[in-house]
Amino acid sequence: MTETFRHSGEYHQQQSSAPVPPGGTQGAYAQGAFPPPPAHAPEAPQGPAPARRRRAKGPVALLAAVAIAAAAVGGGTAYAVQTLTGKDGGSSATSTDVVPTSKKGTVAGVAEAVSPSIVEISASTAEGKSTGSGVITKSDGEIVTNNHVVAGATAIKVRTNDGKTYDAEVVGTDSKKDLALIQLKDASGLKPATLGNSDNVKVGDEVVAIGSPEGLTGTVTSGIISALDRDVTVATGDGQQQPQNPEGGWPFEFDGRQFNGDTGSSKTTYKALQTDASLNPGNSGGALIDMNGNIIGINSAMYSPGSSDQGSGQTASGSIGLGFAIPVDAVKDDLGKLRSGSKT
Repeated sequence: MTETFRHSGEYHQQQSSAPVPPGGTQGAYAQGAFPPPPAHAPEAPQGPAPARRRRAKGPVALLAAVAIAAAAVGGGTAYAVQTLTGKDGGSSATSTDVVPTSKKGTVAGVAEAVSPSIVEISASTAEGKSTGSGVITKSDGEIVTNNHVVAGATAIKVRTNDGKTYDAEVVGTDSKKDLALIQLKDASGLKPATLGNSDNVKVGDEVVAIGSPEGLTGTVTSGIISALDRDVTVATGDGQQQPQNPEGGWPFEFDGRQFNGDTGSSKTTYKALQTDASLNPGNSGGALIDMNGNIIGINSAMYSPGSSDQGSGQTASGSIGLGFAIPVDAVKDDLGKLRSGSKT
């Protein structure tokens, strides 16, 4: 809306006529007061012309002023559109609307938009098999998940939301952040998730979790962010799959207590998002999503129902709403290292 108006031409100026004496031309010429008209048209008098040009330019000047005002308004409109949509040459993750407008802010809308980007991961190890989840980050089958989901795996199978199964291999791992990157073989045309911005997450924000608990692919739960910056400690694995509690769930520590078993001597601590969205064994590596459909965390630890709190000896039953996710900003910071093939 910033184009400039172009004028097609100047306004035509009317030539002024010779002075006319009072009483008309006939009487004047008859009395000899004026000479006979010349054979050629007389030049326009110079005196009145500037005034006429000034009057003629009045509309032109007004039109130019209108054009300038329109350009200013057009520029302001463009800026407003950029501000509201986040399309200012960069990408604002928090303003990205993955969910269609008609379903924005609904769990159903988030599930429909994001489920195609979440996969189920089955890892085979020397000790047996385990199930986890992952988030597609590239259309060719690049997937981010938890390190503990694929640690020590000798073979990895991945099932996408549409039921297709792929073989996969580990590209990079970071046991200190409990993150891993795997790559599907012969995959294309997959739907990558939109990685959001966890810095803007607030306590009370509504969230949706999608994963494959107990092998139930594409399970959707919802809740809120119940706390920020929780210090969660998990086992690093040291190249071996973490021991899974017989009742389900990966071991982790929080607030000096251990849950879902013993984390062992090799462990790491990270700042996590806490959520009361129901998480169960198999949700590890899946997505925690805001209501616009942006990934804000990778689910990594949960207090499994029926597991024992070794600090108190008490046993919990049912969902207690205690789950943790690695903030997506930490994931984005680590992607370059993982893609380079680093395995730590």
